Amino acid sequence: MERRTLQRSNLVQGTLDMLIMRTLLFGPAHGHQIGKYIQRTTNDFLQMQHGSLYPALHRLEKRRWVSAKWETAPDRNREFKYYSLTKKGRKQLVEEESQWNKMAEAVARVMVTPVEEI
Repeated sequence: MERRTLQRSNLVQGTLDMLIMRTLLFGPAHGHQIGKYIQRTTNDFLQMQHGSLYPALHRLEKRRWVSAKWETAPDRNREFKYYSLTKKGRKQLVEEESQWNKMAEAVARVMVTPVEEI
């Protein structure tokens, strides 16, 4: 299977935001954990790059869809910035998922419909 690196040109910005918010639905996580979760759940198909992930996290934080705070990791003597999905972010995630599902269904209809004369 071909690997994909998530870059702005490869992934619609809103889709990256949605994937991050969906990941945070399961609980707070720092950036590296978020990236690894997305990579792992896509069977390494999507690879998160810092140049895409962290600007997206900052954008989500600015919109107040996620909140962030510095904490010491339980298994390390090092601080990480942990991100959490806010109530406003949960509402936005529902909207984003609804729009994404509609778009995916529309694209799927085009892809499975027999080609007719145009």
